[in-house]
Order: sequence, then C-alpha cells, then structure tokens
Amino acid sequence: MNATALYFESSMAQESTEIARGLRRRDPDLLDRLIEQYQHRLLRYLMYLTGRRELAEDMFQETWIRVLERGHQFNDKYAFGTWLFAIARNLTIDHMRRKQPASLDGLLNDGFSNDEALFDIPATAGASAFDLTLQREQNENIAAGMQHLPAEYREALVLRFQEGMSLDEIATVASVPLGTVKSRIYRGLSALEPWLKGAAL
Repeated sequence: MNATALYFESSMAQESTEIARGLRRRDPDLLDRLIEQYQHRLLRYLMYLTGRRELAEDMFQETWIRVLERGHQFNDKYAFGTWLFAIARNLTIDHMRRKQPASLDGLLNDGFSNDEALFDIPATAGASAFDLTLQREQNENIAAGMQHLPAEYREALVLRFQEGMSLDEIATVASVPLGTVKSRIYRGLSALEPWLKGAAL
C-alpha cells in the first residue's frame, strides 16, 4: 500500500472515530453536518428502493431518527455512510413488509419508476447541446435496462457505480457475503449489457 493510500485510510479511520464519539454525545452540530453531507445520496437511494418520493422522505426522516437513537451502536471500523445506508435499507424493508407482505424483489420491481434516472451523468459546465442530448439518451437506455434486472442486481449496481461503495461496504449494507455481492454485480452487468451497448451507440 503506498503512502497516499495509507494516509487516506488513516484519515477515514480518524473521521469514523470522531463521528462515533459525536454520536455517543448526541452532538447536534455533528448530526446537522452529517445530514447535510448525506441528504442527497440517501434520499436518492431511498427513492430507488421505494419508488415513491413521499415514502422515501418518510424513510429519510426515520433513518435520521434511528441514527440519533442508536448512534452509540455505530462501529467506527466501518464508514459512516455504509452504516447509514444499512439502517435506511432495513427500515424500508421492514416498512414494506408490514404494509404489503411480498418478496423484496417484487416490491422493488413494482415500485421502480420510469422517471427515475438511476445513472445520472453530471453535465460539465462546457457541455454542448449535442453532449447533453447524448448523455440523456445514454441515461435513458441504462435506466430502461435497469428496470429489467432483479432488484438485488439493481441495488448492487447502484451502490457500486452510483454511490461509489466498495464491495465490502455493499456486503455490509445488503447483509450478504462478499462473494454474493461480486456475483450480483457480475450478473447485473451481464444482464444490462444489451442496454449498455445501446448507450454506447
């Protein structure tokens, strides 16, 4: 491991330790900073899981209440974002099971909205109208393909490529072995390949 990677890992570990201390103290300034830092990513993830903005916003509030209530349980060997997404996922699944007992895959497939562009590519300041049109078409192709994937493959791809989580972090969020995460990403990408090719045209 090179010096830069070691520094980054040390910095992340220190940040997790500071967050753990602040959560144990129920530091309101820390909670405000964490909400500001994670609000967009968390809400986008919850909208993906639920398919409905109103429910996603309810789950968003519930997640932060749970963080406040159970902050003392945060283990600083994990990144805070990993713990946060795991809480949000578990609360959402519990809510969906109570409201409509069914398989998670069925619930997530029913809730997936055509309007949700899961792989938004941010436009650069100097993007031309042609570039913007091309990006929109690529996003639409990929989003269309994502609708045809089983929910667990979609989730693995979103966490990996949209949220930038490591394989270990995804395994923690989804409560599955590392090998399962690798398999879901591989199978998801394989199933998505026809739409990815369409996006590349």
